[in-house]
Amino acid sequence: MNTATWQMYRTRFLIKAQQLTEPMTFIDALGREQCGKPGDYLVEFSDGRRTIQRRDIFEDIYVPMGPVEENCASGLQPLQSFAPTSRNPTASA
Repeated sequence: MNTATWQMYRTRFLIKAQQLTEPMTFIDALGREQCGKPGDYLVEFSDGRRTIQRRDIFEDIYVPMGPVEENCASGLQPLQSFAPTSRNPTASA
């Protein structure tokens, strides 16, 4: 078996996140239920996907870079505009 020499790679993701102050549940774009508790993080990727990550995992992976500016070149929208969906489709808004 002929194998090539191993190469080192790394990924870089620019995300926006905010720490939850109350429990949150929503259905993501792939139809998966996202649940978080106070201390966990609501994360938005540059392609608009949102997820909730546990605090211990998030703080182990990501390094803070500072607050997001309103006219950020990344094109991300402010997280304050996010409205979670109800798990109960018959619940009134």
